[in-house]
Amino acid sequence: MGDVVLKPEVAAVVDGLAEVQSSEFRLATPLRTRDGSFEFQGWSATRWVEGREPDYTRAETWQKIIEAGRAFHRAVAGIARPLFVDARQDWWARGDRVAWGERDGQFRPEFAATAERLRRGLGPLGEAQLVHADLTQNVLFAPGLPPAIIDISPYWRPPAYAEAVVVADALCWHNAQPELLDYVQVSESAVARALLFRMATSNERDDLQDVRDEARRYEAAAAAIGL
Repeated sequence: MGDVVLKPEVAAVVDGLAEVQSSEFRLATPLRTRDGSFEFQGWSATRWVEGREPDYTRAETWQKIIEAGRAFHRAVAGIARPLFVDARQDWWARGDRVAWGERDGQFRPEFAATAERLRRGLGPLGEAQLVHADLTQNVLFAPGLPPAIIDISPYWRPPAYAEAVVVADALCWHNAQPELLDYVQVSESAVARALLFRMATSNERDDLQDVRDEARRYEAAAAAIGL
C-alpha cells in the first residue's frame, strides 16, 4: 500500500538499522507504528523500494549481489550484536549453530557423508559482526539506481560467511559453475561452511518434499568446491 510493504509476520528488527544510509545501496528499512512499535497484531512493515530480481543465469549477477552485500556489511559494521540472535530457535538458526559447531546435529543418512566432507573443508573466516545471511533473492535492481537490499536475515557471523551463502545458493539452486568462486573471490572454506549451514537447515526441517533431491544438490555443490 503506497510506499509501504506489509508482511504477515514480525520481522527481526535490529537497533540502528533504520538509520543506516549509503550511496552504494538502498535499504528497505523497517517502519514503526504510531506508538513506536515495529509490529501490530503480528504484522510488520518496511519501506517499499523499486527493483526486481536479476537474471540468475549470469555470473555477473552473483558478483553484483555479493558487492551489494559487501557494501551493506561495511555500513553496518558498527552496529551492536542484537540480543535476539542467541534466542532464535527457528530452522535456520538451529542449522547455523550446527554449521559453526555450537550445536550438535545428527544428520539424516542422505546428508551424513556430505556433512563429513564439508567439515573437512572448514576454516576461520574472520571477525563476526551483523550480517545479512540470506542475500540471494533479496537484492533487487532497477536501472539507474543502487541495488536495493530487502528482508534482512540478521546473523552475527563473519561477512565472508554471508557472501558464501550466496555462492552456495548459486551452486545448489541456480546451476552455477565451480568457476564462480574465483570470479566472485569467495573462498572454498567459506562456501563449505555455507553449504553446511544450508544442509543443516534442510536437516532440521520437517516439510521437505524430496530429501534425496536436496542431498544430491548439496553433494554436487561440495564436489564443485573440491570436497
